[in-house]
Amino acid sequence: MTSRGRYDLALMQIVGTLDWLPAAEHPELLAPPVVAAIAASSLDCRVAPIDPELADTAAFCAAYAVPLDVSANCVVVAGRRGETTTMAACMVLATDRADVNKTVRKHLDVRKISFATMDDAVARTGMEYGGITPIGLPDGWPILVDEATVQPEWVVIGSGIRGSKILLPGPVLATLPSAEVLALTQARGPGS
Repeated sequence: MTSRGRYDLALMQIVGTLDWLPAAEHPELLAPPVVAAIAASSLDCRVAPIDPELADTAAFCAAYAVPLDVSANCVVVAGRRGETTTMAACMVLATDRADVNKTVRKHLDVRKISFATMDDAVARTGMEYGGITPIGLPDGWPILVDEATVQPEWVVIGSGIRGSKILLPGPVLATLPSAEVLALTQARGPGS
């Protein structure tokens, strides 16, 4: 951050054209559970305001010159075994896809798994759909982090709202409560 509080040129070169600010100082740019989690853990991360209409990954990366390989998505899944439902979050780079039907299902030891519905994901997380982040998820939710997601020096993730994004070092994702790092993505075939 420069002395005038504007762009940090070193960060801009890695993560596009956004004005990254200390997240702990800008709760207005975060969902309430994210604010609480950052405060409780003293997590050192940055946040930048964005146009909420550009929150979806492809539009966001194009508009703000953020490479897809440093943008990570948080996907909420619901697994069932009998009458028990297990909610979990999967973190994968925007260039990859989580192997939900095999890897995630087996890891969670559930018989059936699906993506959580929008209404269920929003109600359970207290976050906006399209902005859900692993920071501030309900206690006990597994956060399954693909091994490629912790490799970049910096990753951009959701902030709990559609109007901003969080920037943090990739390896920090492995330190979040209930986080587990594993090979989570499926191999892509030709043309996929």
